[in-house]
Amino acid sequence: MPDNEQIVQNQKEFLALLPLTLSLAGLPASEPGRYYGEDQIEVRAFTIRHAYKAARAVFRECIQR
Repeated sequence: MPDNEQIVQNQKEFLALLPLTLSLAGLPASEPGRYYGEDQIEVRAFTIRHAYKAARAVFRECIQR
């Protein structure tokens, strides 16, 4: 189990990559007054997870050069 310091570091990395992640995901914002159903939320979460993995890969590739 990761210690508190590792958890905080992971949270900071996630938040730093969030703008790039959402940009890569390319998901539209919801319309005012309309809500997503459970299935739509699952699909969007799946997309964001994969976009986050891509954002991390891009980030790591850039800092290694």
